[in-house]
Amino acid sequence: MKQDSYARQHQGRVGWSQQPCVTPSVSGGGHRESSGRMFLWTGSKGAQGSGGERRTIYQKVREYDVLDKRKTVTALKAGEDRAILLGLSMILFSVMMYFVLGITMVRSYSDSVWTEESSCAVLNSTIVAEINCTYSCGSECWKSSKYPCLQVFVSLNTSGKVVRLSHNEEAQDTNPKCFYVPKCRKDYNAMHTVIMNISERLKTQQQVLCYTDPGEQQESALLTRIYGRVAVFHSLFWPTCTLIGGTIIIAMVKLTQYLSIMCEQVGRIKR
Repeated sequence: MKQDSYARQHQGRVGWSQQPCVTPSVSGGGHRESSGRMFLWTGSKGAQGSGGERRTIYQKVREYDVLDKRKTVTALKAGEDRAILLGLSMILFSVMMYFVLGITMVRSYSDSVWTEESSCAVLNSTIVAEINCTYSCGSECWKSSKYPCLQVFVSLNTSGKVVRLSHNEEAQDTNPKCFYVPKCRKDYNAMHTVIMNISERLKTQQQVLCYTDPGEQQESALLTRIYGRVAVFHSLFWPTCTLIGGTIIIAMVKLTQYLSIMCEQVGRIKR
C-alpha cells in the first residue's frame, strides 16, 4: 500500500513535471518564433520605408533640377531670339537708311558740279528787281506776293573771272539770277528786311569762301552746299555702324549656340 501510494505520488509528480516542461517549451518556442517573425517583418518594412523616402526625395531633386534646367533653357532661348530680332532690325534699318540717304544726299552730292573750293572777292551786292511769288492761304487757296531779288557778283582769286554768286543749289535751281530766294510770304516788308540784312553782311566781307565748277560749265558760284563732304560722311558712317553692330549681335548669338552644343556633346562623351 505504501509502495502503490508512493508510485502514484511519483507518477503525479512526473506528470506534473512533464506538463510544465512540454507546455513552456512549446509555448516558449512559439513565442520566440512569432517574435522573431514580427521582428524580421518590422525590420524589413522599416528598411523599405526609408528606401522609398530616399527614392522620393531623389526623384523630387531630379524633378527640380529638370525644371530649373528647362526654365534656364527657355530663358536663354527667349533672350537669343530677342537678340537675333534686334540684330535683324538694325540691319534692316541700316539698309533703309542707305537707300534713303543714297537717293537724297549722296546723289545730290555726286551730281553737283560745284566741287572746287575757291576764295572769292565780293564786287557788288544790290537789289535789282522784285520777283512775283505765290503763297498758300488755306485749302486750295493761293495768293500772290513779291520778294526782292538780290544779285551778288564775285571775282575768283584763282582766275580773276567774275561770276554770279548764289546761296546754294536750291537757290540756283529756283532762280539763278537771285542770290537768295526766300519763302514767299504775305508780308513783303519782312522779306525785304531779310534780303537787306544779307546784302549788308556781304558788303562787309571782302573775301568769302565759295564753290566753283572746275569744268567751267556753270557761270556761277555757290556760297554754301546743301550736302557737303561732312554731311555725306555722317550719312554713310552711322548706317554703317548700325549694320556692323547688327551683324556682330547675330554672329555672337550663333557662336554662343554653337559653343553650347559643343559643350553638351563633350559632356555626353565623358559620361
